[in-house]
Amino acid sequence: MVGRILQSEACMAEGADWLARAEPRFAKALARTGVPPLRRRPDGFAALLSAIVSQQVSVAAARAIWARVEGAGLVTPEAVLAVEEEALRAAGLSRQKVRYARALAGAGIDFDALRAAPDAEVVARLVKVPGIGRWTAEIYAMFSLGRADVFAPNDLALQEAARMLFALDARPREAALRGMATAWSPWRTVAAGLLWAYYRVEKEREGVA
Repeated sequence: MVGRILQSEACMAEGADWLARAEPRFAKALARTGVPPLRRRPDGFAALLSAIVSQQVSVAAARAIWARVEGAGLVTPEAVLAVEEEALRAAGLSRQKVRYARALAGAGIDFDALRAAPDAEVVARLVKVPGIGRWTAEIYAMFSLGRADVFAPNDLALQEAARMLFALDARPREAALRGMATAWSPWRTVAAGLLWAYYRVEKEREGVA
């Protein structure tokens, strides 16, 4: 069963209000950042390829590489499979990411079906593709599918924001942060948005592409 879909800034405001009432530290973050933006993106092949491009590079680097990928027209499965590796490397992809891009292009994902799949099934289907781990799958569910109750606890900026906001001695690891986030359901995506916004304000840099 598909849960709540984030479709407007009003949805984000509703979720942020719920979180601020449920957890005083989110109220503190909200006062500093305001309601986090919706940040919806199109779904489909290009969105997942962009997420792969963003792995393990800075926000600025990811944007620059993606601009070259788009400029070369390498945003469809057919285009990626039709070119030699050198063309993908010239766009800024590492050898490993070239392999991931080709695997994604050949995976035959039914993107229409993903829109109707439950959150857990979306993640389970996507992580079968080489190069798509839980972080990428969860980011896709959050931003491209607009799922309201997904979290990406392996994200370093979310971990650092949680450390700062909750005054933790150390940055929480993936399992610990996933456990913390259960209390933020059914608005975990909005909680992530608040944490990213808090990270941006406190660190004066972006935490997600």
